[in-house]
Order: sequence, then C-alpha cells, then structure tokens
Amino acid sequence: MIPMMSELLDVVLTQVPAAAEAVKAAPAKLGVVDSTIKFFKDGGPFMFVNLFWLAAALAVALERIVTLMFRYNLNAPPFMEQVTKLVMTGNVDRAVKLCAAAPHSPLAKVIRAGLTRANRGEIEVAKAVEEALVENSPHVGARIPWLWSLANIATLVGLVGTIFGLIGTFQALGNVPAEQKQALLSDGISKAMNNTAFALSIAVLCIIFHLFLTSYAKSMVETMELQALKLENLLARKAAGDTQIDEARAA
Repeated sequence: MIPMMSELLDVVLTQVPAAAEAVKAAPAKLGVVDSTIKFFKDGGPFMFVNLFWLAAALAVALERIVTLMFRYNLNAPPFMEQVTKLVMTGNVDRAVKLCAAAPHSPLAKVIRAGLTRANRGEIEVAKAVEEALVENSPHVGARIPWLWSLANIATLVGLVGTIFGLIGTFQALGNVPAEQKQALLSDGISKAMNNTAFALSIAVLCIIFHLFLTSYAKSMVETMELQALKLENLLARKAAGDTQIDEARAA
C-alpha cells in the first residue's frame, strides 16, 4: 500500500511543475473593459464612426421615451370622465382649466381646442378639433423615423469598415512568408468582421426602439382621435338639449 502511495505522489509532483508552466504560457483572459477596448482597436477607425451613430440612436430613443411616456402621457379614461362630468353639468370653463393643467399633453390640447368653441356650434367645434389634431399629431411621432435611417447608416458604415479591413489584410499578405499567410489572413478577417458585428448590433437595437416607439405613438394618436370624436358627440348632445344632461345638471 505504501509503495503505491509513494508512486502516486511521485506522479503528482512531476505533473505539478508541468501544469504550472502551462498556466504561465497560456494567455491571460481579458476583462470586459479590456476586451471591449481590444474589440474597437482591432476593428479600426470605422468602429468609432459607428460609435457616434450608436450615441445618436440612443439619444433619439431616450428623448422619445421620456417625451411620450412622461411629458405627453395623460391617462385618457379618467381625464375624459372628468371632462364629461363638467360638460354635462354646464361647467365648460372648469373643463377648459382642467385641460390647461396638462399643458404639454397633445390630448389635453385637442380637447381644450374643442371646448373653447363649445358655444359656436358643431361645425366650429369639429374644425377646431381637426386643426388641433393636425397640429399635435406630428409632434407625437417626431424623430422616430430617424431610428430606421440610423440603422441603415450604421450597417453601411460597418460594411465599409469590413471591406477596408479586408483590403488592408490582403495587401499585408504580400510581405510575409508563405507559412504565416494563413494565420495572418484568418486574424485579419476576424478583426475586419468586428465592424460588421458592431454595425448589425446597432441596427438591431435601432429597429427594436423603432418598433416599440412607433406602436406607442400610433396608439397615442388613435386615442387622441377617439377622444376628440367623443367630445364632438358630447357637445352635440349638449347643444341638442339631451335629457340626460339636464338630469345630471339638476342632480
């Protein structure tokens, strides 16, 4: 038993130095920051051009998200419920002030435009609401189409960077021995493809933001149009002396 343990110990002791030398010879793994820096340096100058387009896309997306979800956002059902109650009880002026309390909301602007013409007839109300819709709807979808254009620009810049990288690699092949050409070619192609990978990542991000923001903006515009139509019908019923309005006023 003891001789077997002695032989096993000798094997372990002989393997440990070899393993230590192998660890020393192996390249150290880079961290996330170092890997990112190496990724950009290997890709060449066009990587930094696309970095600018990435910053532009993120700026547009962030600005639209903040504007649509916080500055323009207004919970339509409870807002219109309050407006309806005030109109039905004859407090149109208070309804106008309620709309003025949300000065940045496109929905509030459209409703306010209709309420300010409430005493001028259905035609005037419809004209005011339509004008407000035409004026405020473009603000909801502003700059969102830029994201699609930025996706195309980033992709093309990435392809140009890849082509220039491949050209440089093939030019360098003529100055090296034959046994090194394969290694140099594979390394050059790998670095050149960094541009394509980065560009496609930017494009995917832009398309995702474009899809989300377009859907959100479309929903907001449709809500504005629906509530504007409801306001026109409400004011028309009020002008016609709807019995429900009279009962609500009496209550």
